[in-house]
Amino acid sequence: MSVRVVVADDHALVRGSFRVLLDTARDLQVVGEAGDGAQAVDVVTRERPDVVLMDVRMPVLDGIEATRQITSQPSLDDVKVVMLTTFDIDEYVYAALRAGASGFLLKDSPPEDLLTAVRVVAAGDALLAPRVTRRLIREFAALPQPVARPPQNLAGVTPRELEVLVLVARGLSNAEIADHLHVSLATAKTHVTRLLTKLGARDRAQLVIIAYESGLVRPR
Repeated sequence: MSVRVVVADDHALVRGSFRVLLDTARDLQVVGEAGDGAQAVDVVTRERPDVVLMDVRMPVLDGIEATRQITSQPSLDDVKVVMLTTFDIDEYVYAALRAGASGFLLKDSPPEDLLTAVRVVAAGDALLAPRVTRRLIREFAALPQPVARPPQNLAGVTPRELEVLVLVARGLSNAEIADHLHVSLATAKTHVTRLLTKLGARDRAQLVIIAYESGLVRPR
């Protein structure tokens, strides 16, 4: 079964390029395009794709607000959003993750990275490139203090799950978590799944936000 994708970017040439690339993969299918954020919300609501490639800066409605509107609709809960960003100028990493984005794809990434990004996010994982993760940490470090969540938000999380949450926030994959904790890959996946359920997180990107906002992890 193909992963259904919507491409939202205000440059027709970029949208066309992404469509051609995505359609070369047998397991990926572009089911819609949008030239601004408002169109993106409309197309996603109609098509209900698995993944949206969303440009950060677009007219009418920017990518962050469009993402917020998409992720706030219960009927679109399974839709994953990957923000398309030009690293040198975009400074909206934190805001986009708060809005519900599942990750970021740099526009200067190799074509194969785009295909991988769509597959990774469609599978329920998060995509945070190392350079983007560093920017996210810098933005948290720039805050006067972490935005504290009520302690009870983590009250139902076991000590082992807290360990896993810290490792997720530091960017470790399930395999790396398993290796670090000397447990099986299946056990690591189970811990992450339980964290998602207990904390009401859409994906790993949301777990990263929760870990920082709760004060469990602090910027280095």
